[in-house]
Amino acid sequence: MNIKKGDTVLIITGKDRGKQGTVSRAMPQINKVIIEGLNIVKKHVRPQGQTRQGGVIDKAMPIDVSNTMLICTECGEPTRVGHDRRPVGVDQKLRPVRVCKKCHKVIADRMRSS
Repeated sequence: MNIKKGDTVLIITGKDRGKQGTVSRAMPQINKVIIEGLNIVKKHVRPQGQTRQGGVIDKAMPIDVSNTMLICTECGEPTRVGHDRRPVGVDQKLRPVRVCKKCHKVIADRMRSS
C-alpha cells in the first residue's frame, strides 16, 4: 500500500471529495485508511456498564485507499506514488523509497523524520 500513517491525502471520490486530511491509521490488510476529521458517520452506541456512556457519537470510518491521492511533500500536488531504490541515510545504502510521479523527488516519511 502506497499510503502510510501521517501522510497528507486528498479524497478524490465520495461525499468528502476534494477535501484534504492526515492519515491517522492505515490498514493494509483490507486496503483502507482512516483520515482525521473526514468520512464521519453518526454511530449509536449502547452503554457499557460504568466505563462508557451510551448515545450517538461521531466516528471517522475507513475509506478505501483507491479513493485517495497522496499530496507530495515537495511539490504540494496530488500525485500517484512510484517506488525506486535510492541512497538513503548516513551509510548511503540503496533502500526502497516512495517517489512522487510528478516531481520525481523522494516523498518524506513523516513517521521516520520525527
